[in-house]
Amino acid sequence: MPTPNDTLSSISLALADEDKDAFAARLGQSFSDWGFAVISDHGISDDLIEKAEQMSRAFFALPEDVKRKYHIPGGGGARGYTPFGTEAAKDSNISDLKEFWHIGRQLPSGHDFERIMSANIWPDEVDGFRDCYLELFAAFDTAGRRILEAIARFLELESGFFDDTVRDGNSILRLIHYPPVPEDSPAVRAAAHEDINTITLLIGAEEAGLELLDKQGNWRPVTPKPGELAVNIGDMLQRLTNGRLPSTTHRVVNPPPQRRGHSRYSMPFFLHFRPDYLIETLPQCIDADHPNLYPNPITADDYLMERLREIGLA
Repeated sequence: MPTPNDTLSSISLALADEDKDAFAARLGQSFSDWGFAVISDHGISDDLIEKAEQMSRAFFALPEDVKRKYHIPGGGGARGYTPFGTEAAKDSNISDLKEFWHIGRQLPSGHDFERIMSANIWPDEVDGFRDCYLELFAAFDTAGRRILEAIARFLELESGFFDDTVRDGNSILRLIHYPPVPEDSPAVRAAAHEDINTITLLIGAEEAGLELLDKQGNWRPVTPKPGELAVNIGDMLQRLTNGRLPSTTHRVVNPPPQRRGHSRYSMPFFLHFRPDYLIETLPQCIDADHPNLYPNPITADDYLMERLREIGLA
């Protein structure tokens, strides 16, 4: 059985400043093999990460009735608070063991996407919450664009190919709290699933539990070092690339008995295409050996809503 280090080796984003093609090759190979990559030197400051983690813990420690003030019934979990036991993986009738908060992109007044992308809401009880997470959102957005530039190079596209596809994209910063797990729980912290979006950048999670399903059907732990990002391909990019970059099934398993009493916190950033972007298979990813698996184009927003209905959020 391979060790976690055999699964994914860390790649420094600083390499992109020295040799863009070398970074793209290493990153693309990791995504092709695993659907995941571990990224160091990503440019998101340790101080900002620490502050964001502290604020997340402070919010989730608030009384249940206070947190529920920020739940929007019928809002699909797009903004604000989503209570424990709401979200389930596709095709699962058991809810995941988590509660979360969503922060989206701040759009200027009158923007064309206002009808699709709701305004953010902010809790009054945690000082500095808004400023902290808007700064973190922007930092994730910047790191994500650099990773997308490398993906474009790997796919032999123009390096700026993805710039317009994600401009004002419907990206989400999610703060997650997985509470302590009861001994007899039939559920897991996050059941096996694939992400809907373009790419996901994950930071945090001192408690272990994240696992990916490899091509041989084995579950392998994903264990970034403190401060590193775990990055994975989402279904939208898998669809665009005709499966060349796979959206890998992953899960968050329950802790061993000695850690069941400990909460787990994480902060994934779901980077999305802009809502009106038409996801149409790239011609570069279609050939005689790889026929088009997705012959019917679909806009990013239509695809998102289709998938949110499947997991009970819309």
